[in-house]
Amino acid sequence: MPRLHATTIAIDGQGVLIEGPSGAGKSDLALRLIDRGAQLVSDDYTEVQRSGDALVATAPATIMGRMEVRGIGIVDMLGAGPTPVALIVELSGEVPRLPEPRYRDIDGVTIAAVTLDAFTASAPIKVELALRRGLPA
Repeated sequence: MPRLHATTIAIDGQGVLIEGPSGAGKSDLALRLIDRGAQLVSDDYTEVQRSGDALVATAPATIMGRMEVRGIGIVDMLGAGPTPVALIVELSGEVPRLPEPRYRDIDGVTIAAVTLDAFTASAPIKVELALRRGLPA
């Protein structure tokens, strides 16, 4: 089962993979989405596996139900189970103003992708908008 350096949350049963280097804000953005009603699937590392036409995300057993909150430490958190991935969020400080629709292929499954700055106040809302559209916001 492939393992990605990504934090994954579930919004209404749809998975959002949040990718970026250490310190880019993966857990921070996930925490703000959780505050808006999302559920943690996996923090920092996510295992993915193709199931039919879907890519399903799960947490490695060693970190299931746990999240590293910078400045606080490791916290226990109610986690979602296996969740089909519907969106990839690539974190960057440089975000295109009017992006063309983008998609990524992981294990033969095509998934919509967007680039966002995790630390902008509107980032959680942009994730929700992109997920609803299925296309970059």
